[in-house]
Amino acid sequence: MLPRATATRSPRESARPSGRTQEIQRLIGRSLRSVVDTSALGERTVILDCDVVQADGGTRTAAITGAFVALWIALRQLVEFGVIKSMPVKDSIAAVSVGIIRGEPMIDLAYQEDSRAEVDMNVVMTGGGRFVEVQATGEQNTFDSVQLSSLLELARHGIAGLIEIQREALKL
Repeated sequence: MLPRATATRSPRESARPSGRTQEIQRLIGRSLRSVVDTSALGERTVILDCDVVQADGGTRTAAITGAFVALWIALRQLVEFGVIKSMPVKDSIAAVSVGIIRGEPMIDLAYQEDSRAEVDMNVVMTGGGRFVEVQATGEQNTFDSVQLSSLLELARHGIAGLIEIQREALKL
């Protein structure tokens, strides 16, 4: 996160990323790799810098959703320049945060909501509707399969909307 992305000033990490940052980097990497034919890239490495400008909840999910757009643009240029033969992206990907607050399922939790959520979940899905990752935690309460299904359906609907926005932005 960039300095001033949070209500209290957070310093820029310099020498070594924190454990939280490393976990988020791994999540973003796993998510993006799940929709890319990495063998088509050959010996290339793609590095995406996801700077969080305003950290008001859902930062890792926003990073995944935005990083996919940046990845698509970068790989499209490699195809246009003849560096790689064809577009190695197999599907789109997006992510949302969902949770239960006072018994109500909610999507895209802001920090104030997330901090008091009874259940907190991040969901990463492909444009084809397949799950890449689901991270769910009963922060203040346990939750049952009906609530889990409700949160997954809410996430599925939200992700479908984000994928449509990505497609419009990328002119797909």
